[in-house]
This record gives sequence, C-alpha cells and structure tokens, in this order.
Amino acid sequence: MASSGIQARRADWGSTYRRLLHYVRPYRTRLFVGIAFGLLFAGSTTSLLLILRRLLATIFTDRVEDLRATLLVAGTLPLLTLARGAGQFVSRYLVEYVGNRVVMDLRIAIFDHLQDLSLEFFTQTRTGELISRVSNDTMLVERAVSTVLADLMQQPLVLVGAAAYLVWLDWALAVASLVVFPVCLIPIVAFGRRVRRHAREGQERLADLVALLQETLAGVRIVKAFNMEPYERARFRERSASVFRRIMRLTRARIAVEPIIVEFASLWVALLLLYAWWVRMPVQDFLTFAAALFVMYDPAKRLGNLHVNIQHSAAAADRIFELLDIPVRVADRPDAVELREAIRSIEFDHVTFAYDEVPVLQEICMRVEAGQRVAIVGASGSGKTTLVSLLPRFFDVTAGAVRINGRDIREFTLRSLRAQMGLVTQETILFNDTIAANIAYGQPSIPRQRIEEAARLAHAHEFIVQLPQGYDTIIGERGVRLSGGQRQRIAIARALLRNPPILILDEATSSLDSESERQVQQALDCAMEGRTVFIVAHRLSTVARADLIYVLERGRVVESGTHAELLQRGGVYRRLYEQQFGSIGSSA
Repeated sequence: MASSGIQARRADWGSTYRRLLHYVRPYRTRLFVGIAFGLLFAGSTTSLLLILRRLLATIFTDRVEDLRATLLVAGTLPLLTLARGAGQFVSRYLVEYVGNRVVMDLRIAIFDHLQDLSLEFFTQTRTGELISRVSNDTMLVERAVSTVLADLMQQPLVLVGAAAYLVWLDWALAVASLVVFPVCLIPIVAFGRRVRRHAREGQERLADLVALLQETLAGVRIVKAFNMEPYERARFRERSASVFRRIMRLTRARIAVEPIIVEFASLWVALLLLYAWWVRMPVQDFLTFAAALFVMYDPAKRLGNLHVNIQHSAAAADRIFELLDIPVRVADRPDAVELREAIRSIEFDHVTFAYDEVPVLQEICMRVEAGQRVAIVGASGSGKTTLVSLLPRFFDVTAGAVRINGRDIREFTLRSLRAQMGLVTQETILFNDTIAANIAYGQPSIPRQRIEEAARLAHAHEFIVQLPQGYDTIIGERGVRLSGGQRQRIAIARALLRNPPILILDEATSSLDSESERQVQQALDCAMEGRTVFIVAHRLSTVARADLIYVLERGRVVESGTHAELLQRGGVYRRLYEQQFGSIGSSA
C-alpha cells in the first residue's frame, strides 16, 4: 500500500517506458554507436552460419581445390568470431554505461525533488518508503534500461539475420518456422502481466520492511528500554516472509517462460527431423538449418523475456514516477524577488493553516517590530512550532499571509528569505561529520576562527577542545557521540554563525541541564541583541524577559502581552504558569 503522502499511479507500461526513455536521450550518441556494433555482432553471427555450411560441404573431401577452399574459409573463422566478440562487448558495454547513468540521473532527480518538497509531505510519508524508492526501485530500473536496450540492439538483428539465412536455405521451411514463433508470445504476455503485479506488490512489501528497519534502528533505545526485542523480531520476520512470498510468486511467473519456449523449440526440431528425412535434405543444409534455429533460439528467448523484464521494471518505474509527480507546493513564484532590504516588521495577517483540511492554526494576527523578542507559548499541540515554521515557508499558509515589511513573503525567493533566518529546532539535527563542519553547515568556506567564535558564544568551545580531535571530531549519525546538551549547543553555534537578522528558537534550551541552560541562555541573550527573535517555549521561565508574549490555545491566539501583564490578567498564561511553578504567591 502506498504511503499517504504518495498517490499510486496505474499507467500502462508503454507510457511508463517512454517516459523512462526520456532519461536516455542525453546519451543517444552512445546508443547509436552501440547499435552500430550490434549490427557488427548480428552480421558476424549470420556470416558464421554461411562459413559453417561451406565447411561442412567441403571438410570430408580430399580434393585439393576443396581443401584450399576449406583452408580459406577456416581462416576467416577466427576473424568472424573476433568481430562478433568485439561487437558484443562494445555494444553491451555502451548500453550498460547508459543504463547506469540513467539510474544515477534518476536518483539525483528524486533527491533533488525531495529537497524541493515541503515539510508537509515528509510528515505524511515514511522515511523507509522513500529510501526504498530511491535505492531498490532504481536498481530495477537499471535492469530495464540496460538489459532491455541491450537486447533490443542485438537480438532482433541476430534474429533477422538468422531468419534471412533460413529463407535463403529453404524458404518454405523458413516460413513455417517463423509462423511458430508468435505462438510462444501467448504465455509470455500472460506471465508478463503477473510479473508486473507481483513486482509492484513485492516492492511495496520491501518498502514496508525498510521502513520497519529504519524505525527500529532509530528507536533502538526505546526498544531495549521496553524489552520489545522479541516483538520487533517477530514483526521483522513477518514482513520478511511477506517479501519472500511475493518474490517467489514473481520468480515462478518469470522462470516459467523459458521452459515453455524450450518445449516449443524441441517440438519444432522434431518436426524438422521428419521433414529433413522426407525431402532428403543434404546433411550440411540440415545441420546449418538446425544451427540457425538454435541461433534464433537465444534472441527469441531474450526477446520473449523482454516483455517480462519490461513489466517487472515498469512496476518499479511507476513507483519512481509517483514520487517525481508529487507537486512542489512551496516554491518560488515566477516573479519572486530577492529579499535584501533590512527587516523592519513581521506580520501574521489572519493566518490560517491546515494539514489535510484539519485546522491547526486559525486567524492568527501578530505584528512584530524589528529587534523585538517575541515568545510563543501554549500547551502541547497548540500550534507553536507550526506557527514559526510558516515564517521560513517550511509550509505555506492555507489562508491569510505572512508579511515582511508589509510584503507577502511568497513574493521573495525562498533562498533569500531563509538566508535572513537562523533556526534552532526542538529536535537537534546534526550530521555524521566533524564538529566544525556541523557548525559551518551551509557555509563550507568560512574561516575556522569564526567557527570557534560562534562555539564560544554558544558555550560549546570548552567541551569541544577537550575532545580527542577537537573541532575535527566526527560526531556520528545525528551526533550520537555527544550528550544532548552538547548537541544542542552545537546547533545553537550553527545558528549564531549565520548572523541572521531573524532568530527562531524552537525550544532551544529544552535538552540542557540547569547549569548548561543558564550558560546558553546568557549566550543567547547576547546573540539576540539587535535581532528579531521568535522564542517557542513550553517552559515559561525562558520567556519572562520577552518583549511580547503570544499565548496559543487550539490554534488561536487567546492572549498577548508582557509576562507581568499576562500574570495580572489571570487567564490562560497565568494558569500555565501556576501549573509549572505553583501559585504566584507561593513562588514569590
């Protein structure tokens, strides 16, 4: 079953394959050269049949003139086999090159497209599903391009050459032989339909398996903490068995084709023997006719399997194009301009946002002047993170507008808009690279001195220099070799290094202990000077000094004011405050 973020498409294999061949066009010169060498392969194969007939006609005579002819013909045999081998090698190599380049281009196209999709898509789609489509499905497409194109270049030419030789040798028998071949197509077409269906099901089950693997490995600590290893093993075995069952169904449908073709071929050879006896066919004619039939057998088998291979690969290509066909909902407008002017104001103008028609934010009205520190608070699920995610256009509003200096932010290019912002997220995202590279993410050529200055501001320099390789220490996937507080300070240093006019802190100190939080809060106080800052916080102790506090409840702004004003008002903010710190009187 396709994940909710990707809609299944059911295109016929012809349109799918034509679209796939679009990726082949940049390499058509290599294909043309491959076709030329395919002709060499086919021509030399047919010539070998002619040489074989001549040899058989003269090899058993002792006449001098026949001996000389035999020696001449035999001498050309190695040359023909050399030409055949060269044609086969060069043709196959060029097609394999094109096939692998197409796979590379497809993977790059998918990855590029994924970078353009909005966060809304990723909230609806499993990571394992995407990994499976980028890796497993593209591997099957490589078979479609390489194998199918290679066979289309070589095998029809060999088939035509051998058929022409048969017609030249005995046209009546050749016509009868060629009439038999279409009969083989009946089971091939029938099994091809099964292959496509089972191939798609198999790829979907494999995607489920990869998704389970990714989720289990990412949550390994929780699995172990709750003693869920037996449960996860059982789930993995069940999904592995499901993949196996579908692969075996695919295998049965795929391998059934060749035995059927062989059976047809053997029946026809038996009839050929009877015919040869009836018409007293010369031995050299019979042997070369039989050889020509066997030469035709391999192309016929390959071309017969071609339909099966196309159906198998078309199922994978369908899944790839499903992903590539997902519209990019957050993109630059054709007339978008660079945001270069100084930030004077930011306004949320009757902003409404919904996930799949489920409202998350409703009629949000906020105005923030440059240099203000604005806090957004509320209970979990009130829409705080979603609200600040609209500012860098991780999502686009459903209604209303977010404005900078009075202009809708959709009028600016995404790149220039996001360049004005630094972001520290609630979930710290680091990459399997050095500490210096993580801090300088997006600015690879920045001097080491500035990296260290940002680390000092984030109170990270002290622990970094104590590591074995200092700033050159590899921190592992998602920064697993660092503590939670250390990871958060690296993320803060990364945001500070960008020196943005707008700073978004989404629970920026949530992973720090009390001492680290105090140190980082001091650093953030310095870093926030002169910037417009949005602070998303659940712990109200971090927002008391904000210039303005907006309180969200069920996606609506229910209160706004300073810390003191909101406490005095006795509304939602005071209730949240008392839930964390007790009554105002006791906390005082």
